[in-house]
Amino acid sequence: MTQVYCLDGKHNSDYVIFFKSLKLTCKSPNIFVGAFYFCRMKYTRLTKEQLEELHPEFINFLATQSITGDEWDAIKRDKPKVAEEELDVFSDLVWEGVLTKVSYLENISKDQMHLFYLTDKEMKLISVKVMNPDLDLTTKIGFEWFKKNWQSDFVEYLTASKAYTDDKNVDKFLLLQQGAVITKGDLYKWFEKVIETS
Repeated sequence: MTQVYCLDGKHNSDYVIFFKSLKLTCKSPNIFVGAFYFCRMKYTRLTKEQLEELHPEFINFLATQSITGDEWDAIKRDKPKVAEEELDVFSDLVWEGVLTKVSYLENISKDQMHLFYLTDKEMKLISVKVMNPDLDLTTKIGFEWFKKNWQSDFVEYLTASKAYTDDKNVDKFLLLQQGAVITKGDLYKWFEKVIETS
């Protein structure tokens, strides 16, 4: 079993649960939630801060399963494992939604920048390496130097593209785990124009 999707979060709506080769449609949110418990977590649990920020969404998530605030308190108290599983399911749903919308990622270290454009079919990369040991691109001074000297002999560029594996959202998530952050893609777009005109 690999993925579970909820087509409509309203109470007593149809829920469609997809496994590798099995499609199960059910009317009961309890069956829907029960099916989740057999699935391994796909991503990682949201942090306490992220969960607090998404508190209204989590309340709606519980409501789709007819779980009231009092019932949730009882689950946390009497069935902590079930509460943990609920948090994991909610986290996966949030990650799936976020990753589906992500188009640009950046991973900037002391002397390198990896700028990703995540298209529907492939991941495109612009990689920048600065060969100046005194420079740190993660600092304001280092980045200002780079903006003035991006055409110097101390800077190398590489472009590449790679097809996704079976699950593009997992590919995106792995880049985030390696230190990338979600961006609007301004830096990638700027480099793309520079590369096209040079």
